[in-house]
Amino acid sequence: MSRIALVTLVVDDYDEAIRFYTEALGFRLVEDTPRPDGSRWVVVQPGEQGTALLLARAKGEEQRTRVGDQTGGRVGFFLHTEDFARDHARMLAAGVTFLEEPRHEPYGSVAVFQDLYGNRWDLLQPAG
Repeated sequence: MSRIALVTLVVDDYDEAIRFYTEALGFRLVEDTPRPDGSRWVVVQPGEQGTALLLARAKGEEQRTRVGDQTGGRVGFFLHTEDFARDHARMLAAGVTFLEEPRHEPYGSVAVFQDLYGNRWDLLQPAG
């Protein structure tokens, strides 16, 4: 079976992105390997399985303009949780900015938040 293993997220700085994703969102650092060109291969993942993020430092002005707005202002990333209330409270305490109050929809409990650069995410506990 095929699956999406990594999604690239363009960031300004490796270390500040690692701190945000590991400390504020609770992801684990899977890999941080220097590359010969001075870049790093940095992978973070929210759990033990599933899709991970490749944190890629922006190179050049065109990529720098994409940092924080990779999806044109739309929610582009969806973080599923088994305990919405717990994770919402933990993320708030860690300084994560939520753009709305939690909502309870037919498909689950959800609230939009932004990462340290402004990319929009859904924190979502699916119904059922």
